[in-house]
Amino acid sequence: MGTFTKIMAAAAVLMTGAAASCSTTATSPASRADLSTDSSQALNKLIRENPAAAAISRQSRAVLVFPSIVKAGLVFGGAYGEGELRRGGQTVDYYTSFTGSWGLQAGAQSYGYAVFLMNEDAIKYLERSDGWEIGVGPTVVVVNQGVAENLSSSTLQDDAYAFIFDQKGLMAGVSIEGTKVTRVETR
Repeated sequence: MGTFTKIMAAAAVLMTGAAASCSTTATSPASRADLSTDSSQALNKLIRENPAAAAISRQSRAVLVFPSIVKAGLVFGGAYGEGELRRGGQTVDYYTSFTGSWGLQAGAQSYGYAVFLMNEDAIKYLERSDGWEIGVGPTVVVVNQGVAENLSSSTLQDDAYAFIFDQKGLMAGVSIEGTKVTRVETR
């Protein structure tokens, strides 16, 4: 590994660590209340503005909502955010979302995402796993405009459907494949 690559790797690790340590995890009642408010607003907006999300939400058993993920990178990068698992409109657990990446990238962006869990097996996998890596375990379909046009109540056969929303910033494209979702201990 060349000197420049080592420097960039070290900078990315420091940047990601600093971002993670600066954010509060959902351990205090105040931070949980803020997260709940942000999650409610993001989920309501997604359902109001996206007919496919509205239809899927009516059939889902639970939803994992991350209202704000911050991603930054310069060759190496990372994305981090906090969210909650909701069942029946009630928050049942808190989670973090982390993605590490490398390759041709420079800049920063923010976005949110929601994963609608369609069956009890998907929920149990999330609750029992020591962190869920999206792309491993339950089948997750990322719903974009093309996928949304072909969805109907009879075609919803997968374990989970994910929607990415509110993308802002200077980086191109967002993927949640390989994202690690981990439950936060709040007790």
